[in-house]
Amino acid sequence: MTRPDILLLILDTQRADRLGCYSHRTAITPNLDNFSGKAALFEQAISPAQWTIPSHASMFTGLYPTAHQMTQYRQGLSPDVPHLAEVLSAVGYQTFGFSNNPLVGVLKNGLTRGFDTFYNYGGAMPGLLRPPTHLPWPLKTIAEVSARFLRRISYPIQNFVSQSEMAFRISLNAWLTPFWTRLANFKGQNERSVDDICRFLKQRERIREKRPLFLFVNLMETHMPFRPPCEFLDKVAPYLHTSKEARAIMRTWNRETCRWSAPLDRPLAELEHRVLSDAYDAEVAYQDDYLGRLFAVLAERDNRENTLTIISSDHGEGLGEHSYVGHSFVAYQELVHVPLIMHWPAQIMAKRVKSLVSTRRIFHTILNATGSLPNTVPGLVRAEIDALTLQETVGDRDPEEGTAYVEVYPPLDIVRKMRRHQPELIEPFGCLSRRRAIVKDNLKMIQIDEEPKELFNLESDPLELLNILSESKVTAENMNQQLKRMVNQLNLKRENLNIGAKLDLESDQQLMQRLRSLGYIE
Repeated sequence: MTRPDILLLILDTQRADRLGCYSHRTAITPNLDNFSGKAALFEQAISPAQWTIPSHASMFTGLYPTAHQMTQYRQGLSPDVPHLAEVLSAVGYQTFGFSNNPLVGVLKNGLTRGFDTFYNYGGAMPGLLRPPTHLPWPLKTIAEVSARFLRRISYPIQNFVSQSEMAFRISLNAWLTPFWTRLANFKGQNERSVDDICRFLKQRERIREKRPLFLFVNLMETHMPFRPPCEFLDKVAPYLHTSKEARAIMRTWNRETCRWSAPLDRPLAELEHRVLSDAYDAEVAYQDDYLGRLFAVLAERDNRENTLTIISSDHGEGLGEHSYVGHSFVAYQELVHVPLIMHWPAQIMAKRVKSLVSTRRIFHTILNATGSLPNTVPGLVRAEIDALTLQETVGDRDPEEGTAYVEVYPPLDIVRKMRRHQPELIEPFGCLSRRRAIVKDNLKMIQIDEEPKELFNLESDPLELLNILSESKVTAENMNQQLKRMVNQLNLKRENLNIGAKLDLESDQQLMQRLRSLGYIE
């Protein structure tokens, strides 16, 4: 059989439990639900990390964070670590990336290695796939020069806003935050990127490109701030039309950027939690709506039967559970239980897979699907790739015995922001603590700074409200020892790699200005 086209679609910040196909009773996700009904759906997929950079690095390398060591904004991927796109390129794939998250594409951290072309949809002047223009030569040239000029002059303005404390405080004003988050494309241009991908796929179909395709897509729709179109808010939360209090809550959360990734200084009120939860669901519904156009294009392609489409997420989102919002510091299910859907009509039957799996195995699955690996890429072990492909688990063979690990390295730049704006929350909530978790046999044990602190029965207590550690000490210790053995193996693997040096971000002022404008660094 010829090598498949491959689409890796990452729904950034998408919780599994907010999709209809994952039993969310009020979800409005007909397109994803219909697509998953023709695919293998993994009911218990666990992300190896709780935020963007380490999670994407794991999916692109097949390694847990301790091994690949991309745990902070300022760390790069080691040249010794094979990147998924690099390997695919070496065996003849055309490799394209479309990302709405600036942490995957803007940072020169190695995550775009191996892509022939990578389009970024975040930032005040993003790099987009532009449709062919029919302007005459002089006007086309003027338009291109003007775009470059606007991009250059936008950087000093963005830099001033990000570096000036006064400008920063002004930017948090209720009236201004919605404007700068839109101007800076904080969440990218997700619907536009999907339309561009549809156009790209149709064009490729017209020219009958023979080389196999690897297409990576990151959508950031369900990330804060929540501003879904009114039609989707009306479907999910019609009470927002009549409740001034509810609308005020939504405006407040959308402007208070420092709270988007921090612990809560007080429990959410009932209405506050409802508004956040419903606004998130409205974003999910909006994302599903335009994904329907992508699924329609995929269904019309000549190679539709031999296209491997994997849909997953890098992490979920806290919406007040366990006294946290966002996805920076903890290992609870709302952050690490993610969707995982695998569609390949020529090879994979539609079924629901109950076995627990780690999404880092997306790497092994895609490489195994190509049927060939280059001999010139060090670090690739064919036996490991074949053993860890998710196709094994679809076939009821479980190479990892239903075990997955989570490693929570707190993003230190977020902690630095908290030191300026919410320093009193850092110590009580353990914001500098490293957490690890092991999930096996419906049990989940969480370490904090190497010590077992929590044990949950996910079958009887899926919301992780009852810590049974004190009454299950033997079970907890057995899981703790297994986790320690895994960490030792990861440390050995890390020592055998030439870990990439710290990124010198300060030397690239344009890059620093873009990241500051997006709020990722101070």
